[in-house]
Amino acid sequence: MRRGRPGALPRGAAERTLTSVGTAEDTGRPDERDAEGDRAARPGPEGGRREASRLWHITLSVSGAEAPLKEVRRALEQLAHDHPFLLTSRYANDHAEIRYWEEARDLHDAAAVALRLWGEHRSTARLPPWEIVGLEVIDRETYHQRIAEGYGPPPASPVGVHPF
Repeated sequence: MRRGRPGALPRGAAERTLTSVGTAEDTGRPDERDAEGDRAARPGPEGGRREASRLWHITLSVSGAEAPLKEVRRALEQLAHDHPFLLTSRYANDHAEIRYWEEARDLHDAAAVALRLWGEHRSTARLPPWEIVGLEVIDRETYHQRIAEGYGPPPASPVGVHPF
């Protein structure tokens, strides 16, 4: 099923459309995972292969006009409540960084979801009217390789909302 208006597709959309990530319940079979712990490709509807979903580490950076620290902290705590997969948020009165894991078929889907996160939760979590100024999306293997080699973002502990 494709959503959208009838007529011509937007430029560049002819080859890619966003789809939902399936679950084990979709096929009625137990969850199948490959050696990395990610879901392995499984037969999909009509006997075709379904894309494997993978875990992606997301770092979203936002920035804007100064806001009271108490309001920024409260908004990020509400965002963590609304989006329970957030690992950690760091904040100051004019910027914040949000880190979490996202399950998606590929980098394009993970990035699309990440880029919508701030705007979709802006009113419900009463987030500051900041703009997204940075986005990093890396696969699980790359994340663990960076940590093992001693560079990249430090592991997300302690989990929660913290000042810079």
